[in-house]
Amino acid sequence: MNVLKKYETIQPTSLETIMKTHNMTGYCANVNGRLKELSAIVKGKNDIVFLDLHHDEAMRVYETSLRFLILYAANLIDPRIEITFNYSISRSIYMDVTLHSISLTSFHETLLKTLEEIIHQDIPIRRIQMPLDEAKQYYDTHFLNHKTHLFKYRQESYVNAYQIETYINYLYGYMVPFSRYIKDYELFIYKEGLMLQYPRAEYDAKIPPFKDDQVYKNTLKKVAKWSEIIEGDTIDKVNVYAQSTYDAVSLIQMSESKHSAMLYELAEDISSKYDQLKLIGIAGPSSSGKTTFARRLQIELQARGLHPVAISIDDYYLHPDFVPKNDDGSPDLEHIESLDLKQFNEDLLSLTQGKTVTLPHFDFKTKTRNQGKTLTLNPNEVILIEGIHALNQRLTETINRSFKYFVYIAPQTQLHIDKHAPIRVSDMRLLRRIVRDAVFRDTPAEKTLDMWASVRQGEFRWIYDHQKHADYTFNSELAYELAVLKKHAIHRLNTIDTMSPHFMKANYLLKFLKYFDDIKDELVPNHSLIREFIGGSVFK
Repeated sequence: MNVLKKYETIQPTSLETIMKTHNMTGYCANVNGRLKELSAIVKGKNDIVFLDLHHDEAMRVYETSLRFLILYAANLIDPRIEITFNYSISRSIYMDVTLHSISLTSFHETLLKTLEEIIHQDIPIRRIQMPLDEAKQYYDTHFLNHKTHLFKYRQESYVNAYQIETYINYLYGYMVPFSRYIKDYELFIYKEGLMLQYPRAEYDAKIPPFKDDQVYKNTLKKVAKWSEIIEGDTIDKVNVYAQSTYDAVSLIQMSESKHSAMLYELAEDISSKYDQLKLIGIAGPSSSGKTTFARRLQIELQARGLHPVAISIDDYYLHPDFVPKNDDGSPDLEHIESLDLKQFNEDLLSLTQGKTVTLPHFDFKTKTRNQGKTLTLNPNEVILIEGIHALNQRLTETINRSFKYFVYIAPQTQLHIDKHAPIRVSDMRLLRRIVRDAVFRDTPAEKTLDMWASVRQGEFRWIYDHQKHADYTFNSELAYELAVLKKHAIHRLNTIDTMSPHFMKANYLLKFLKYFDDIKDELVPNHSLIREFIGGSVFK
């Protein structure tokens, strides 16, 4: 166990020293409910939990430190080299690399060798504070001027940074104390850049296999191109739009226009295949905007004389006594076996054969299925299903694949704090959910954060492996959304007590949200997908 209850130190002692003394492992520590770096000094009695890579907080420290070492290594090779980190496909980070007088192959080989040397040398990584003026001068003279744009939004007169040898940088996250902590990673050439892999908490602290999904990859290319078109790939650039109502409306309308264009493209593709289709399935991770998307897609298809008929998968739940159980004995309602797959498939087949079917209705209070509506499909109607398992072939195995059209929806963004610090898509979805849960369910942020780990586990278990089946991937990100969500999220995140186990996560989210200028809710159209989270949607 990596737990020390009421551990007492007489003299100020680093967490790393304590960890070594007790033969424990970790990359950071939870001290009295607060996330601490291993270099942090403690004294007196403390509850200490050392976190390894099975914990998301430790994984984040590891990944941030790895990016830092890569940037340091690149600086040693040639200070003029520019690297932009982008969260990409298959739980990996894609690195855009701008080189000078060296090929990508040569840089890759030299980078791997330099990284290995840095790690072997076990170089200390020190946390420092720099006055704003001093930091600006350093960044400007070391080809890091993209970092200074956010200085005007800082309330503090200093900048936090990390130093290794003479190299200084800040990536908006904690670091390990020495380079030797970074051991496991994969770095390989991918297209015109490099792909970086690292251990993931959700993959048993191991590096997951890389899956080069073509559909998803094409979507990310579109995301990158879109960011270039609107000049909205950093917080500072989004803030430029937020300076006036006119410009904010421009950004909003461009973003909404992108969604409309994608919906048109998708509806046209479905329409061209409609004669042979019997079912449309929509799936995506939590807070992707599936509800609004499904409704807008229905309208797009109706405008073409096509009529999808929605069937609720939730009505096919089994009684909790007959579903698989979680480790704690509670019913696992995300498991596909929690659904009556046999009945669902029988009903689907009957409907596609033109038969009349009486659908069930699940009563969540009594946990029982009752008789629901009676349905017969007309010639211009197809079945529409939406949910976590919608792309899983087992759910609709009685319907031939050629008769099905699958849509995967998720927000994909190339939004960065700066070039070295991308914003996680999962963090964007978490912020959406925190706001939605508060607005519509009166659920405090603390409770949403309590559930989030389980939600993420369900996504990795039941969604991501099936996105490869998608015929179309819809990017539900809106370039302006964090500038709108900011005020709602900050209000909720500030309710998280410093002693909460979620304080470290809340504090991380607050750090980058505070850099956004506000965009008013009233500027957001009532049909916008973001209305699903802040309220005021025409579809609610």
